[in-house]
Amino acid sequence: MCVDFTDLNKACPKDFYPLPKIDRLVDSSAGYSMMSFVDAFSGYHHIRIAEDDEEHTSFITDQGTFCYKVMPFGLKNAGATYQRMIDSVFKNQRGWNIEAYVDDVLIKSKCVKQHIEGLREMLDTCRTYNIKLNHLKSIFGSSYGKFLGHMVSLRGIEANPEKIQAIQEMKPPQTVQDIQKLNERVTALSRFISKSGDAASPSSRLFEEKTRHRVRTVRELSSV
Repeated sequence: MCVDFTDLNKACPKDFYPLPKIDRLVDSSAGYSMMSFVDAFSGYHHIRIAEDDEEHTSFITDQGTFCYKVMPFGLKNAGATYQRMIDSVFKNQRGWNIEAYVDDVLIKSKCVKQHIEGLREMLDTCRTYNIKLNHLKSIFGSSYGKFLGHMVSLRGIEANPEKIQAIQEMKPPQTVQDIQKLNERVTALSRFISKSGDAASPSSRLFEEKTRHRVRTVRELSSV
């Protein structure tokens, strides 16, 4: 089910609670021999909405008008609100043996004993705050895995093979959207590409030229 919260998002003030820097989290996750990757099950739905605000999320169906009692997906402040909750409940472990970006949580340790202790503390915290995990998306006791689009292990940080394959399988760009998609995929791998700015400059210039041409065409049509 998808609810359009465009008007509600326009009316709500922006929550400027900062999200962690992805590069910093990835850098802090490398070099560990034991890791567990956990994902919260319908994470946003763990947070209750203030009762007075429930009516603002109302939507109409054939069976009547309903509203959310928990935080739905699609609200512009949902990510910041969830990050604040994660930072609060895992404050004793965050930055030490846990790295978390919204609902992606990594438990890291140097040895098996430390890892079991860290997992036990994390799971106890989840029980205390009634946070449910998605076992289908969780991996426990691994030495290698994907975190925030990067592969992390004891050896360090490696590029995600799926992102490399996505670029290799791309057809030559034909539209502005194709060029933009290529630039985004190259940017995601920029830390692994020597002089990535120089490598991406031809497609960036082409994107600028195509964009200027499209803007000029729109202006010419509007003046007719």
